[in-house]
Amino acid sequence: MIQLIDTHAHLYVEQFDEDRAAMLQRAFDAGVQKIFLPNIDSRYTDSLYQLNQQYPDRCLPMMGIHPCSIKADYQTELNAAYQALKDKPSLFAAIGEIGLDFYWDLTYKNEQIEALKTQINWAKEFGLPIVLHCRDSFNETFEIVKSMNDEKLTGIFHCFTGSTSDAQKVIDLKGFYMGLGGVTTYKNSKDLSETIKNTPLKYFVLETDAPYLVPHTYRKKKHKRNESAFIVAVAEKVAELKDTSMEEVAQITTQNAMKIFYN
Repeated sequence: MIQLIDTHAHLYVEQFDEDRAAMLQRAFDAGVQKIFLPNIDSRYTDSLYQLNQQYPDRCLPMMGIHPCSIKADYQTELNAAYQALKDKPSLFAAIGEIGLDFYWDLTYKNEQIEALKTQINWAKEFGLPIVLHCRDSFNETFEIVKSMNDEKLTGIFHCFTGSTSDAQKVIDLKGFYMGLGGVTTYKNSKDLSETIKNTPLKYFVLETDAPYLVPHTYRKKKHKRNESAFIVAVAEKVAELKDTSMEEVAQITTQNAMKIFYN
């Protein structure tokens, strides 16, 4: 059986409360070996910890504040996340999910930028990779990361949907990868398809962003909730675009994920 790693899934949220154990078993049965869990904000940290305690070797938490959770009280959220990192420095696999989101609301744009810079500094302090959200803000996110980059900083541009030139920018940072998820399978993602064809596999990891971004195959079957088992559909699409085998996609993307989180 192929072995896959889901580098980004929010399996601790309420959408999975009714069948979390069964959902996880489906993922394990599909070959998913490890699932990395980005935090959202302080509302979810207890659930995040609980899931890790139940599956300590397979469900691995990150700590950070999602850009959409950067509001008027963002300093309180940042303080809570930083205290968690100080209290349990060996628990977390990365600083995430952090970044910029200019799609929904620009009210706290400056605060998002400040929070991102603060959390990048945490990554350097704790020796952890960063997992970046950059919806409608790739250029702004990239420029901040580039300006703060050094030989210690590594990470993933989560839910990457950019052009081949955007991909080259990420590659040039050294130590950064691009996360491919359900969007890869969408019919309106022709530009992303070209990027994947033109970019070596050694720069990609796989993700679901569950419960969001259901792959096209499962959308047709009326699945409204994504889950980690569906990462197989992403791997199949990447294999098709790269004209290679599922086994090669699984092997290389798994190696990439292990390099990021365990290097």
